[in-house]
Amino acid sequence: METESLNRKNSSRKSSIVNGNGDASAKLTNGDGGGDGGGEVTLKAKMSLLNGCTVIVGSIIGSGIFVSPTGVLKYTGSVNLALIVWVISGLFSMVGAYCYAELGTMITKSGADYAYIMETFGPFMAFIRLWIECMIVRPCSQAIVALTFSTYVMKPFFPECTPPEDSARLLAVCCILVLTLINCWDVKWATAVQDIFTYAKLLALVIIIATGVYQLSLGNTQYFTFENTDTKVTSIALSFYSGLFAYNGWNYLNFIIEELKDPVKNLPRAIAISCTLVTIVYVMANVSFYTILSPDEVLGSSAVAVTYAERAFGMLAWTIPVFVALSTFGAVNGILLTSSRLFYAGANNGQMPEILTMIQIQRFTPTPAVLAMALLSMLYLTVSDIFALINYVGFATWLSIGVAVLCLPWLRWAQPNLPRPIRVPMVFPIVYLIATIFVTVVPMYASPVETGYGILMILSSIPVYLVFIAWKNKPIWFQKTMGGLTQVLQKLMMVVRPKAASKVFKFAIYPSFTLVLTFDSPACLYLRTNL
Repeated sequence: METESLNRKNSSRKSSIVNGNGDASAKLTNGDGGGDGGGEVTLKAKMSLLNGCTVIVGSIIGSGIFVSPTGVLKYTGSVNLALIVWVISGLFSMVGAYCYAELGTMITKSGADYAYIMETFGPFMAFIRLWIECMIVRPCSQAIVALTFSTYVMKPFFPECTPPEDSARLLAVCCILVLTLINCWDVKWATAVQDIFTYAKLLALVIIIATGVYQLSLGNTQYFTFENTDTKVTSIALSFYSGLFAYNGWNYLNFIIEELKDPVKNLPRAIAISCTLVTIVYVMANVSFYTILSPDEVLGSSAVAVTYAERAFGMLAWTIPVFVALSTFGAVNGILLTSSRLFYAGANNGQMPEILTMIQIQRFTPTPAVLAMALLSMLYLTVSDIFALINYVGFATWLSIGVAVLCLPWLRWAQPNLPRPIRVPMVFPIVYLIATIFVTVVPMYASPVETGYGILMILSSIPVYLVFIAWKNKPIWFQKTMGGLTQVLQKLMMVVRPKAASKVFKFAIYPSFTLVLTFDSPACLYLRTNL
């Protein structure tokens, strides 16, 4: 989706949000009449180092740590090898995050790996990455996490059975809608939610870990062996799928780098603090699980934390489903906060609908992009087997992240003089690329059906690219339709393009009525009232 805006024929219509060329005024005072000299309608750098850490931790620690131990143990066969996979998965994620740190401070645009691929390999490769991430992986993942949230919220009310499916889906929709409102209102509210629920989920894991340390002090180490280890290469590769799924989210801060204060200093710090903390927490949580639960009990459980709580806490076992619900609520917020910026970045490059480039004039948030992400997520809530869909595209996700990391050595060779505030050792991208090949190519042999579906999903992006992006001479009726739709949506959501205006005039007509006139060019006038 690329849309071409229409030329105005009547000058009396110049007082709308969109000007004669489809551009919009973007220098306005904020909603309360204040602002920094009129204030550009653009994404603001409001996020501190602490906010950055909580975004990463909150995005990583979702439902994965509470369900992935079963998948890791299933393919490794032994507890000790499973713990090794958890450690390596954490190190793998940290290496990738540092590669992203160099790319993120060198290419300081929202969109993270999408922006890096765009700058390095051009629009076609970037669109494939954008299509997979925006249309399938992110909304599908958010739907799954929202369903996990609703299931665990309802679990205490249905202790002997699975909560009703329709009720769980309805509660998942409510979760997404509440967080959509928060993200549309103010990025500070969104990061505040992230902070609060990150602390809540860490508290839950601290309780589990503290209980595990106590069990270790009692000598409960009988399950920590290499017995029944599965040494097949394909099995080990598939075990990393479950482990890496739990760590997914380490790259999310790069999607909102424009909103991070002093990213050159704070981005690598946030990565180091967050990835180290998450790895320690994950490994210790798994150690705690195996101090009480046998491998057979873990393999037979779909929610290891709940099974662990039933054994460890007795009458207080209901607390763990509550903490899991808090954890997943924060994870939904983290996905929504960062994914909406990916829509925004893609639209800025003309690879998604024009409306997604726009910023709400009073809240300074990418409202259209947030709403698009929420709608897609709720659409996926209607799919019956959404977990299978995620498995189909799992290999494609890691393949595309590997392509993004490939940008680093490519740019070192092709553009050695680019400013690099952060420069990582070349061994980092090399190790990461080798590991990426291992976790993507080997499962193709082990799971050809799921891989085949993933390939089909990737190929589906090609006709979309050819029709909506590569084809420039679209029919006039198509251009008019899309241009008119964009204007209607702009007026409904009160959004404009992030472009500075030349003059802003304010008139206090009445104590409760302020008239704001913004002139972007002779052909653009925007009128706003503050009641």
